[in-house]
Amino acid sequence: MSFFHGAIMRDENVTVSSLGADIRSLRKARRITLVELAATLGRSVGWLSQVERDLSYPDGADLARIAKALDVSISSFLKVAIPPEEEGHIVRAHARRPIGSRTEGLTEALLSPDLTDDFEVIHSAFAPHSFLPEPVSRPTQEVCYIIKGKFEIALDGQHFALEAGDSFRLRGQKFQWWNKHDTTCEIVWVISPPIY
Repeated sequence: MSFFHGAIMRDENVTVSSLGADIRSLRKARRITLVELAATLGRSVGWLSQVERDLSYPDGADLARIAKALDVSISSFLKVAIPPEEEGHIVRAHARRPIGSRTEGLTEALLSPDLTDDFEVIHSAFAPHSFLPEPVSRPTQEVCYIIKGKFEIALDGQHFALEAGDSFRLRGQKFQWWNKHDTTCEIVWVISPPIY
């Protein structure tokens, strides 16, 4: 499948309208410079700058390399079927942008219309008996609200058992999670800066 009609003409039916801004936001959230990302991609700084300003558009192979370099799923950049007047404003339950899954048993989708704000809102579903094998940290501030199920999290080694209606905050510390139960746990995350 071809992602684009040509080197400089984006296929509006495939990529999100905020593609350039989303790439720039993700790059900045990871503290990667234009020069560093361009070098990783084997492209010029000028080309990448034009992509971020929607003056040039990556082909399918470049988009895949950008997604890999920014550690996101390529699906994060692909459009879902929504009416044009809703794009950038409304996110329907059936039309969330899938983020992909880095951990078995975890599926995530973007609740924000795009990544152009100072934060993003994510919906996560943790399958029964899923867990994060190793603690991780990320340079973000996050507030998370459990909307369904039970969840356990360790924050810098301190363990907490949570359930629907509870919330927690992350500020760059190491965390690890578990859903040790027989039902799916669903959580809404507000994350600043956007990382997906």
